[in-house]
Amino acid sequence: LGTSAKMLSIVPLMKGGGLFETGAGGSAPKHVEQLLNENHLRWDSLGEFTAIAASLEHLANSKNLNAALILGKALDVATHHILEYGKSPSPKVREIDNRGSHFYLALFWAKALCEQRDNVAIADLFRPIYKALQSNEIAILEELNEGQGRMVDIGGYFLPEYTKASRIMRPSKRFNKIVDEI
Repeated sequence: LGTSAKMLSIVPLMKGGGLFETGAGGSAPKHVEQLLNENHLRWDSLGEFTAIAASLEHLANSKNLNAALILGKALDVATHHILEYGKSPSPKVREIDNRGSHFYLALFWAKALCEQRDNVAIADLFRPIYKALQSNEIAILEELNEGQGRMVDIGGYFLPEYTKASRIMRPSKRFNKIVDEI
């Protein structure tokens, strides 16, 4: 795999819970340095995506929540598509970074949810979201990438300022509007 960021450990807990852990964070300082110097975040969230999917499936099984199972399985499909279509973050500025990878996760997850046949209400809920993401793909990617290659200020390293960090991490007005309306 080349990095612990792409590995998942699942630890069952004694009272039925679960611990879903990924990566060690050893490369995080270099990633933050590149973000601050070049506004490019190469952090690969693949491990986090698999951890969320596994936790949704655990929730579905432990609480008998079919909707959580559908969300988890669709997230697995979306994660597979990120790998299949090469939408993981690149270390190179002006190529896809963490923000672009998260856009593709949203696009592929919404698509998987509207195409699944187990829950019509979920499919109907995510169909317009998928269509909005799909029809705005090029514009969203341009908005996500246009600030790359320049220094940014997030207002702190360990405790960044919310407004500054949000402006850097959520640079696409179109993507934000779609997500915020869910």
